Amino acid sequence: MTLRLVRLAALVAMLVSGLSLQAAAHAILIDSTPKPDGTMPAGHQTLSFHYNSRIDHKRSRLTLVGPSAKPMVLRQSTHAEANALDAEVDLAPGHYTLRWQALALDGHITRGDVPFSVAAGAH
Repeated sequence: MTLRLVRLAALVAMLVSGLSLQAAAHAILIDSTPKPDGTMPAGHQTLSFHYNSRIDHKRSRLTLVGPSAKPMVLRQSTHAEANALDAEVDLAPGHYTLRWQALALDGHITRGDVPFSVAAGAH
């Protein structure tokens, strides 16, 4: 009976550790420029999104929705880190939403929105 309990405990431990590894592999946004509900100055800006894991850059994207409400898929910087999406864009004053989609290397897609404002002068 003791051997059965040891085997059961080992099986439960393997299942729990496997589930936590799988959950940790999703690309979760941990930092961004702009910050959610933040303000940036108008002009040429680098938008940067950092995740908790490596991402597939070819299947991840940043889409900017500006004052005109027309979505624009942004071209990613080629020098981004393995866990980041970066794009450069010229911003005019107004309210924006940056929609991000990140594909983690485990094959899971995560998505989110970061609303922000652009002011005429420095923030």
